Amino acid sequence: MQIIPIASGKGGVGKSLLSANLAIALGQAGKKVILADLDLGASNLHLVIGQISPKVGIGTFLSGEHKFEEIIQATDYPNVSFIAGDTEITGLSALKIYQKNSLIKHFNSLDADYLIIDLGAGTHLTILDLFLLSPQGIVVTAPTVTATLNGYLFLKNAVFRLMAATFKKGTKAAEYLDKLRADAASLQRLYIPKLVEALEMVDPENAHKFKERLKQFKPRLIVNMIDEPKDADKAQKIRRSCQQYLGIEVESLGVMYRDALQDRALSSRLPVIIYKPQAVLSQAIFRVAEKILQSETSKFDDDTTFEMASEEAVDDFSAKMSYVEDLIGTGALSTSELAEIIKTQQYELNQLKNENIMLKSKILRAAEQGFKV
Repeated sequence: MQIIPIASGKGGVGKSLLSANLAIALGQAGKKVILADLDLGASNLHLVIGQISPKVGIGTFLSGEHKFEEIIQATDYPNVSFIAGDTEITGLSALKIYQKNSLIKHFNSLDADYLIIDLGAGTHLTILDLFLLSPQGIVVTAPTVTATLNGYLFLKNAVFRLMAATFKKGTKAAEYLDKLRADAASLQRLYIPKLVEALEMVDPENAHKFKERLKQFKPRLIVNMIDEPKDADKAQKIRRSCQQYLGIEVESLGVMYRDALQDRALSSRLPVIIYKPQAVLSQAIFRVAEKILQSETSKFDDDTTFEMASEEAVDDFSAKMSYVEDLIGTGALSTSELAEIIKTQQYELNQLKNENIMLKSKILRAAEQGFKV
């Protein structure tokens, strides 16, 4: 199965449009496709494919109301199934670590030719982890300066996330990076190839592993909403920046012109490739589908499921508290508000501790049952 996470550095660049229509185009080619809406808190992919408001989805699975196989729903389109999101979930930051890992486990076990995951916009850690389920994820951007910059920054954050997953705490490379983080601005300015050279000096084994993962990481790029041919040059600029500063090769899957037809298709509750298959926008999507059909499925060679340990929660907590200190310094936070934040953070830490205890007890019970068998 080829997993295709679709992400963007900012919203409003046509990520959901591509996800829905690409799934249908691949289905029309005879491939078994599962389309998943992971733009949690802003889920609207069902509208793009013309589905009624879903009663089951990611939210009902995470709440325990439904089994995972029960949230995979049929669609009106050949070979395409749909997993709805949940607008009641207030963003991906609401997902606990065990919930994210459960989703990853179930996604990896699906029986399909393609799994297309429509991710939320931005660079939240959960979005990055889901994007890194495959080395072949797609980043959608637009030709505006902010959109192209955010597209590049998304890929940069993905590389740093890949680095964090490779250089575990306690390794020499991690210690070296911790020292660099003391000056976050300097770390951000470092070219990844130069940084890797420095890491090879202190931790050659893990640096080699990271270089191999970086070599396998081949994200793909689509520039949407272009108005004239010269707008397509933005893709080449992003590719050159990624090669020079990040040390990764980015494949351009093509461009898509801005088309008011999409709005009419949406109001008709039809995907644009169904509403008007011969439209310029539809033909661009079919070309993207054809390139994907001709590409080989690739995976990271080693275990890169990016299931981070509970220590990440402590890191997140530290980052939040650093932010709180900044607010206090600017006078934007009152003492009473600070007290409330501390209570909330303490509650979250206690919840994580309880979850860890519960998971450990489950593992012990499972191990005991295995011994009895």
